[in-house]
Amino acid sequence: MDLFVTVMECGSFSAAARKLGKPQTTVSRQVKELEDYLGVQLVRRSTRNLVLTDAGRTYLQSCRDVLSMVSDIERDAKGEYQDPKGCLTVTAPNILGRMHIFPLITEYLKLYADVSVKLILTDQNLHMYEDVVDIAFRVGELPDSELVARSLGSVQKILCASPEYLAAHGTPASPEALSSHQCISFEGLDLANQWRFNVGAKEVLVPVSSRVRANSIDVSLQAAREGLGIARVLSYQALPWLLSGELKLVLQTYAPSVWPVSLLYIQQPVLPLKQRSFIDFITPRLQSRFQHLTQQWATVVQ
Repeated sequence: MDLFVTVMECGSFSAAARKLGKPQTTVSRQVKELEDYLGVQLVRRSTRNLVLTDAGRTYLQSCRDVLSMVSDIERDAKGEYQDPKGCLTVTAPNILGRMHIFPLITEYLKLYADVSVKLILTDQNLHMYEDVVDIAFRVGELPDSELVARSLGSVQKILCASPEYLAAHGTPASPEALSSHQCISFEGLDLANQWRFNVGAKEVLVPVSSRVRANSIDVSLQAAREGLGIARVLSYQALPWLLSGELKLVLQTYAPSVWPVSLLYIQQPVLPLKQRSFIDFITPRLQSRFQHLTQQWATVVQ
């Protein structure tokens, strides 16, 4: 049952095999053996994906119910529902995690001595099931899923550059004027050769030439502060240098719509106390931080 649920949550035999640390052929064979034992086909296989049969959908939900019950029994025996304990795996974008989440994690750990945290800072979205993540912080619109989302605040994609660069090259008056400027692209935010803008009531793609392309926001911001071009980043990431005057906003009139910031976790009948206590601790504190960031941002754009 556990293997079958893992296969369907990961979406493929290969992904499930990586998560389980088993050969793909073994995982595929064991699902086939399960089907032979039950006497029904659970999954239709194709070269691109796995599709549940009607019997498979019913069986998958039953498996989840049974496994959840077993997990509850084991956790209760270990005391996870009496006191927060165990290891929490948390993932967050690099700068958001470093500047705003990790300081709160240190406060949380001082309160709960039996909880440890594995913090994964990455600007790539990890798979909650496949990568065994307890809590994820995400910036951007969320796809429809079975995950539970808590709203924390909002941010915006912006353009910024150093005063020295703007003095030397001029300030672009429209998105189209970026074609004559040096640009700095962060690979996780936009394409290196096209940036998205709001022009009137429409969203348009504008060709740009990226002198610096980086998969690190830190590098993009440093390049902008060094006068290498106009960078596209998120508002909270550049806010300290916008407040200090090291960076200036560019083309803010054409900025795209704001993005939500969310806390995500996998829905369960009963959350272990380590997760519940962490969510209850960090959610209001991050909401307060984003309210403060919004107030600071208002002083930059006024």
